[in-house]
Amino acid sequence: MKFFVDTADVEAIAELNALGMADGVTTNPSLIMKSGRDILEVTKEICEMIDGPVSAEVVALEAPAMIEEGRKLARIADNIAIKVPLTWDGLKACKVLSGEGHMVNVTLCFSANQALLAAKAGATFVSPFVGRLDDINIDGMDLIQDIRTIYDNYGFETQILAASIRNVNHMKEAALIGADVATAPPAVIKAMAGHVLTDKGLEGFMKDWAKTGQKIL
Repeated sequence: MKFFVDTADVEAIAELNALGMADGVTTNPSLIMKSGRDILEVTKEICEMIDGPVSAEVVALEAPAMIEEGRKLARIADNIAIKVPLTWDGLKACKVLSGEGHMVNVTLCFSANQALLAAKAGATFVSPFVGRLDDINIDGMDLIQDIRTIYDNYGFETQILAASIRNVNHMKEAALIGADVATAPPAVIKAMAGHVLTDKGLEGFMKDWAKTGQKIL
């Protein structure tokens, strides 16, 4: 499973990228706002750091304007994935932009039917929001499984990009189900390395090592 980093924080992206943990990046208007930087400037910087797809989101609501915004975003770099919402106008924009050879990430997906439409419209990625479904007492991972089954049934090439990932269990479950990509905040990706027994074992090793009075360096 590929890891996309869900942030516009270039320092956090650089740290994960150096470890081979950043196969791509996803941004949205909220993340750009948190960065406090100009969308075109920060997106260009991220694209220069990362070889994989960098999702940049349109803000228009009607298809013609989405298409124009998408074309402008695509001019930032060759690895831009234009992010459009899963609305009827978003699907129209997806069809045009994907037809022009651009990568398109159809976001805010909350049902298998929506994901099916996105694949039919030529989406490169579809982004089902796991955590937001969990928030309303619907198991978000059930949606990932449904989409995986549908896409496998018909050989759709659209990649399932599990989004709204909140914790390390989400990452594990997405990988077990077979999501192509999971996008998560840097803190969640880094937390995957943690385990209470690892910490306990290391503590014991260090106590024993101290008793030897030896040094490696």
